[in-house]
Amino acid sequence: MSDELSTVFKALGHPIRRKILDLLKVLPRTTGELNDHFPDVTRYAIMKHLNILEDGHLVVVRREGKYKRHFLNAVPLQEMHERWVGKYMQYTAGSLLNLRRAVQDKGGDKPMESAKDFRIEQEIFLDAPREKVFRALTEKVEDWWEFRIAPKGVTSHFTFEPVPGGQFTEKWGDKEGAVWGNVYYVNAPEEIRLQGHLGLQGAVNSAYTYRLLEKEGGTLLQLSHTASGVIQEQWEEEHSKGWEYLLGTLLKKYVETK
Repeated sequence: MSDELSTVFKALGHPIRRKILDLLKVLPRTTGELNDHFPDVTRYAIMKHLNILEDGHLVVVRREGKYKRHFLNAVPLQEMHERWVGKYMQYTAGSLLNLRRAVQDKGGDKPMESAKDFRIEQEIFLDAPREKVFRALTEKVEDWWEFRIAPKGVTSHFTFEPVPGGQFTEKWGDKEGAVWGNVYYVNAPEEIRLQGHLGLQGAVNSAYTYRLLEKEGGTLLQLSHTASGVIQEQWEEEHSKGWEYLLGTLLKKYVETK
């Protein structure tokens, strides 16, 4: 952990790199788009800053055609907050469950949200073998997945079928329950893809992917979550924080200590 924190602190140690993170918090950008915000800095220097941010796992890079798009990865910042301050999610612990599609206020004059989309890319290093992480994401998800759709005070149970056509479900009572995701691709233990609303309501198409890469004796977990449709403005931030908490705190603690 100390070595990981050293790279994070190094990445945060320059004002240009902190500004880059500020820009990526607003939306993902290519190297050229970032360079446009620093007219007095060479493209080569921006690339060096991005490499340092990537080494600190604060930036996730995804290739799109001939371009590389950079995404903010706030998980290392959350780990720092967890270590010295407290739960990063204490004021939004139920964010994935308490999302509501508000199309009217009390006066009934709030307009319908227009079609939007978002894309969340996160990475977290787990000090555990890839096979163990894959089992935790699928067979053992009930042991660490904290969010619930079941009514407050009602005990619910999770099942995850890591096969094409399988489902990630939460059930309570005799016939009550919810589907968190439908599995449409599996390449165990490297990748699993699902379609599921994850608390989003209404006319929304949502999908998420776990990719597991063996790295430095552990596992680099890459999350991709995309959604499009009638999306409220706060949903992207709430889901981003929710994933940070689920994967960067709960799953990480589970696989590294169990």
